[in-house]
Amino acid sequence: MESIYLFLLIYVLFTNFLAQSAPLNAIVLLVPGFTGILPSKHYAGYVTLDVIHGKKLYYYFVLSERNPSKDPVVLWLNGGPGCSSFDGFVYENGPFDFEKTKGLPKLHLNDYAWNKVSNMIFLDSPVGVGMSYSRNKADYDTTDTKTALDSHKFLLEWFKLYPEFVSNPFYIAGESFAGIYIPTLSYEIIKGLDAGQKPAINFKGYLIGNGVCDDVFDGNAIVPFVHGMGLISDELYEEVNKTCNGNYYKPPNKECESKLRKVNEDLDGLNMYNILEPCFHANGSINMDENTKLPMSFRKLGETRRRLPVRTRMFGRAWPFKAPVKPGYVPSWPELLKRSQYVPCIDDSVATRWLNDEAVRVAIHADPIILAGKWELCTGRIKYRQDTGSMIKYHKNLTARGYRALIFSGDHDMCVPFTGSEAWTRSLGYKVIDDEWRQWEVDEQVAGYLQAYDKNLTFLTIKGAGHTVPEYKPKQALAFYSRWLEGKKI
Repeated sequence: MESIYLFLLIYVLFTNFLAQSAPLNAIVLLVPGFTGILPSKHYAGYVTLDVIHGKKLYYYFVLSERNPSKDPVVLWLNGGPGCSSFDGFVYENGPFDFEKTKGLPKLHLNDYAWNKVSNMIFLDSPVGVGMSYSRNKADYDTTDTKTALDSHKFLLEWFKLYPEFVSNPFYIAGESFAGIYIPTLSYEIIKGLDAGQKPAINFKGYLIGNGVCDDVFDGNAIVPFVHGMGLISDELYEEVNKTCNGNYYKPPNKECESKLRKVNEDLDGLNMYNILEPCFHANGSINMDENTKLPMSFRKLGETRRRLPVRTRMFGRAWPFKAPVKPGYVPSWPELLKRSQYVPCIDDSVATRWLNDEAVRVAIHADPIILAGKWELCTGRIKYRQDTGSMIKYHKNLTARGYRALIFSGDHDMCVPFTGSEAWTRSLGYKVIDDEWRQWEVDEQVAGYLQAYDKNLTFLTIKGAGHTVPEYKPKQALAFYSRWLEGKKI
């Protein structure tokens, strides 16, 4: 065993991929469950935001497999609020493909990892989420603004630890409730740049997938979406549209509420995060090849060749269906789930098993459970308030200043439907470019549609994908991601 460690240490010290100024105590030498040679270097650890409180944010940093000294640095954020970015690491665009076993999961290299073309930082934020924690529990009471301030402070301290990456182009990417995290953090970054804060982050733009944005646009998107997907009848759609006058988010009368209840009844039993997929139920009784509400041709659209079948790992990684984000207190997932005996469409056992193994924690420099707490996909220990309102004003500010923005949507997500994202991007009023609405392709097959606007704004759909796009369509996700980062036509 000692000889293995010696070999790995020598490999780390002399490989061309080593980040020369990176903290040596952050190097990940072994990744439990993985037996191969890492194609790029991994670093992990904590950035302390408050020494007195012991307030720390945890990150996992994966260098690009291509050219880490030149490729962009991309910060990845998952949603919730309160969901760990290891959701993305384990199930979506991280460096490994996890294989479920009776014991510790086996890890294989992910052919569609986003660190194929970029350096990736997976951050557990806000404090209290995932491996991030504080000794002062008052730090678990947070807001949009506080979360953005903490994440910005994290970045400034992180770039001091990794100064060789300060000049690399920097982007923020994420999904779901990160539709709030990303614009607010971007705003703090440009405020810091305007004020001359050092190190000067080379911020270039952001990507948001199926992200919440505006309570009205998001709240009114579901009914048109489910009608367009053939999940409710023309008659019901006409009735609900007439009685609600297009205002589904805040029903104007009792008749509207009654019609909306009928809509909900028709949608009962569907997987809200991808209507093509069945749900994994707590009793484990589901036949994974069976969803009687959808024909086989539709079910095939959601399949992936990754070892961990996508259909057994659905979860609420965003603000829940029929409850758009609005100002004020935002209940956590555990609070919401007290209303039912189990979570429909959930199986996060692979990530939970791996990240709560103490040997794994030691290897990836995460503090033990006794200090940091047990890892949960979505925690209930934070108290979150939305205090920034609609994100539209942030998007206008950022794009008007020339920062690039890609808003992408899995077109079969019912949680944050593409219909809402398409509508609010159009509402910005920017000039349409790039031949208006058009197809984009992967391997000479239509992978989705996009609309390009002036001010470096693009709206893009991914055909057959659900709420977590890289999970459902990993190859297509890497394709649009790499093209967009390189400034190529998608």
